[in-house]
Amino acid sequence: MEPKSGPEAWQARDKAAYDELPDGVVVADDTGAVVVVNAAAARLLGRSVDESIGCDYRDVLAFTDSTGRDWWACTQPYTGLSTITGQPERRLILTSAGAEVRELLVTARFVREEGRVVRLVVCLRDTAARERDERSRADLVSTVAHELRSPLTSVKGFTATLLAKWDRFNDEQKKLMLATVNSDADRVTRLISELLDVSRIDAGRLELRKQVVDVPRAVRRLVDGRVATGESESRFVVSIQDGLPEVWGDPDKIDQILSNLVENALRHGRGTVSLEVTRSGDGLQVVVEDEGDGVPVEMWPRIFARFWRADRRGSTGLGLYIVKGLVEAHGGTIEVGRASSGGARFRFTLPQGRPFAV
Repeated sequence: MEPKSGPEAWQARDKAAYDELPDGVVVADDTGAVVVVNAAAARLLGRSVDESIGCDYRDVLAFTDSTGRDWWACTQPYTGLSTITGQPERRLILTSAGAEVRELLVTARFVREEGRVVRLVVCLRDTAARERDERSRADLVSTVAHELRSPLTSVKGFTATLLAKWDRFNDEQKKLMLATVNSDADRVTRLISELLDVSRIDAGRLELRKQVVDVPRAVRRLVDGRVATGESESRFVVSIQDGLPEVWGDPDKIDQILSNLVENALRHGRGTVSLEVTRSGDGLQVVVEDEGDGVPVEMWPRIFARFWRADRRGSTGLGLYIVKGLVEAHGGTIEVGRASSGGARFRFTLPQGRPFAV
């Protein structure tokens, strides 16, 4: 029979839910005894769940501030003012006996009934993860500033020249300068679109306007478009299996996935770009290969990360990160490998889906 109260009851009822959380969570009852320690907290605290359950919260969470003062002596959740319901996130030092001295980000909430604390909830985060996020944001700002500066400088230079010396140029010169301005404006627009996609993917707010999508037709349309803009038709080999299922997805996003992978193959690969569409389970898979040098094996785990670039030219390093986010938003998977020719091989799957699927 499941116990109705005490530490064992808390463990049985909440352990599974708390263990799903990425942050560390420690809960103490109305007496200050620890009743919940999730897996992330056990890792951050350097002590097992069994070692912490039933102990006083001050022994398990022995925190000091930057001046070396006992944080709980200052905070006093059980004996302090009854109007205080918690503490905002603070950077504290963990000094528990037997645990590694480390810096953690700590947030506390005091659950009160009639002024008395009935539950103390403490959230723990590793400062290293926060610092990585801050570095990532700084990298994003730096990349955006760098990528925007070049086209905007070009746009400013050409427009200023045309305005100041319009009569000195013939029509062909004016047309060339305006075409450059138009191209650079397109580049800025693409960068802004990429940043918006990254923001939506990171925030989990990517919206898919789903409908029936004929992926083979999208592949053929993409290749025809590249040929129309000057690529040699012999540069592409398209292979499409018969009887493929239709996919329930966002046609614009699927076009974006295909376009990015083909652009990547054309820019960084050599020789023929092969596109193969075949059945995969109830859905389908698309393989894009080139005949270039390929991606080194040691880079495979990092290639879909933000800011990964095969070289420093003409790329923000966001394209493959966005592709992965778009594929996964459709319920599919994507992977990188080596083509038989030695070039890069990208394979992604899309489930068949149903109109009523969420």
